[in-house]
Amino acid sequence: MNEIVFEVSQESYGFFCAEGPTESIFTQGDTWDELRANVKEAVEAFYFDSQIPSRIRLHLVRDEILVAG
Repeated sequence: MNEIVFEVSQESYGFFCAEGPTESIFTQGDTWDELRANVKEAVEAFYFDSQIPSRIRLHLVRDEILVAG
């Protein structure tokens, strides 16, 4: 596996959640930098007995509602 993608959302309280939809990996962080470190740590732990992907992609998903009119 060359790359693993995480879908990242920012929760209403300001922290970030990351979930790997193709693997059972979930983590969070209070800041973007903390999330990045936690994702790397979670991936290394998940793949402890196999080859770790060479790239980790963080895809920030933003859901926004606009009022028309």
